[in-house]
This record gives sequence, structure tokens and C-alpha cells, in this order.
Amino acid sequence: MAGSMKEIKLRIKSVESTMQITKAMELVASSKLRRAKERVEHSRPYFETLYATLFDIAATQEHVDSPYLARQTTHRRLYIVIAGDRGLAGGYNANILKAVQADADGQEYSVLPIGKKAVEYFARHQVSMITQAFAEAGDLSVSDSFEISRIVCQKFLAGDFDEIRLCFTQFVSMLTQTATVLPILPFEVPKDIKKRQSLMLYEPDPTAVFNDIIPEYLAGMIYGALCESVASEQGARRTAMDAATKNAGEMIEHLNLYYNRARQAAITQEITEIVAGADAES
Repeated sequence: MAGSMKEIKLRIKSVESTMQITKAMELVASSKLRRAKERVEHSRPYFETLYATLFDIAATQEHVDSPYLARQTTHRRLYIVIAGDRGLAGGYNANILKAVQADADGQEYSVLPIGKKAVEYFARHQVSMITQAFAEAGDLSVSDSFEISRIVCQKFLAGDFDEIRLCFTQFVSMLTQTATVLPILPFEVPKDIKKRQSLMLYEPDPTAVFNDIIPEYLAGMIYGALCESVASEQGARRTAMDAATKNAGEMIEHLNLYYNRARQAAITQEITEIVAGADAES
């Protein structure tokens, strides 16, 4: 009985140590989540302005002759896949990787992975990767987003791919994150757009401005998706660590109950033995 009580006590200490770790990870995830949401909010106005400019050009020009509007005939896709650098984030990494596989079902494709988990997954499944230079998703900046945009635009204009899709996890709320696959090239002009007179004068001409803005717009989309994914990862990790902390607390309660029962049984047995010994002597 003493051995059993000692084992329970050690188990309680082990679970308490684990609970301290999960609680600390939950607090760290909450802090990083707040910063990621601020990055999304601060970057959004600039890139919304870029989109408004593209939309204005498309709405005011009879014909925009841009290679970014033309669909190639290579029948090969490129997926920009944003996953996490670490685990312990619930189904965050698995969900986005499953979404890519479902979207690319039967299609010839390559990937530009962002994040360690994406690089490891596609390397394990022997999927063609155009670069592995962006394996640290948490360390990427705006300049890295522009570099990714430059690589993607260069590949698209060279005719290597006929479609580029951006795969990321959209942050909806602390409890909900949605895996999203978004086509970004060729640029889709809304079919029901109404032509109107432009109030803006573009120099040297609208088409040149359109072609110059597209790479910056894509960089903005990539950076926004990166911030959304980081926020989603931290939200998923916070939720997972909160659940783990609660489970550890419940486990400690059960172990304490078992310990008290074992202790009470040991005391009862000892009293019974003492009484039995006294009766034998008398």
C-alpha cells in the first residue's frame, strides 16, 4: 500500500509540472496572438488601397492588356502553403495540409512551402518544391513577402504555371480557424463590373500601373495570409493548451482522490492490525 501511495504522489507531481508548462504555453500563445492580430490590422489599409486601384483600372479601361490576366496552357498549379513551425496546436497544421491535398486532387502541382511543418510534409510526400528558403514562418517579414511575390510572378510570367493558389488558415475567432485555398493568379476581374469614367490619371498609362501594382498586391495578400496564419496557429495553440491545462487539473483531482483513499485504507488497515494484536494479547 505504501508503494502505491508513493507512486500516486510521484504521478501527481509529474502532472503538476506538465500543467505549469501548458499554462505557460497558453499565456505565451495569447501574447503572440495579440501581436499577430495587430500586424494584420496595421497592414490592411495599404493593401486594400492597392486592390481599390486595381479595381478602378479594371472598371474604367475598356481593355487592360496584362500578362497577369492571361491564363497559361501548362496545366500545372503552384500552391503557396503556409503552415506552422511547431506542433501542439491542435489540428492547425493537419487541416491546411489536408485542404491542399483535397484541392490538388488529380492535378499536377508544385508547392512553395512556408513553415517547417509544410516543408517536412511535402518533403516526406516527395512533392516538388520550388524553394525551401522560407521554412521559418514565424520569422518572415514584409520584405520576405515581397521576395515570395517576386518569385511567384516570375514563374507565372515564364509560363511555368498556369495558376497560383494561396493556402492559409483564416482567423475567424479564438475557437474557429478555417483552412482556405485562394486563387491569386491569374488576376480575376469581376465579370459583372460596370464600366465608368475614371477620376484618376495614371502615368505612364493604366496598363503599366496595373502591371506594376500586381506584384505589390500579391505581396500584401501573402503578408496578410501569413499574419492570419500566425494568429490562427497561436489561437489553436492557446485553445489546445487551455484544454490540456484543464485535463491536467481534472487528473490531479482524481489522483488526489485515489491518494486519499489509499491513505485512508492504510490507516484503517494499521488500526485493524493494532486492535487484532491487542485482542490476541488479552
